[in-house]
Amino acid sequence: MLTYAKLKRNRRKCVALTGLTPKEFEVLLPAFTRAYTEHYPGEKTMTGQPRHRHVGGGRKGGLPEMEQKLLFILVHQKAYPLQTLLGEVFELSQPRVNEWIHRLLPILRAALDDLGVLPEREPEHFAQSEAQHKGAPGAHHRGDRAAPPATETSRKAGRRVQWQEEDAV
Repeated sequence: MLTYAKLKRNRRKCVALTGLTPKEFEVLLPAFTRAYTEHYPGEKTMTGQPRHRHVGGGRKGGLPEMEQKLLFILVHQKAYPLQTLLGEVFELSQPRVNEWIHRLLPILRAALDDLGVLPEREPEHFAQSEAQHKGAPGAHHRGDRAAPPATETSRKAGRRVQWQEEDAV
């Protein structure tokens, strides 16, 4: 099963699967957690009915940790795979994948809105929005990424070698 605990150790794979670096993921996680608890308060069930058991009682869901929920929906948004494939990666059935997608998309939208990094949908407001959010986490276009590191010429090999810092953001 794909887990964030394993994925955060490999920055390149994290960006490839989610579109975010581990640092950006960590910035988004608290906003996602707040949006989730607002949408689904602990004293009510997923359907909005009062709980008969304490929070955490009963059967554990397929995506128990908040990191897994966020990872799941980010992988879905980045790769948009078939639900069957997503189910294999996260060890869920296809109907459960569909359920989680519909449950988590509004949460992700609320979290991105809370951080002020929702994509602008109106072309006339784009330039204004772009100026306000320059450098905000999760705003992805070439200008937001750090410039590539300088290259050095290796005297021994006589060729150019590029040195990269692991956490350059």
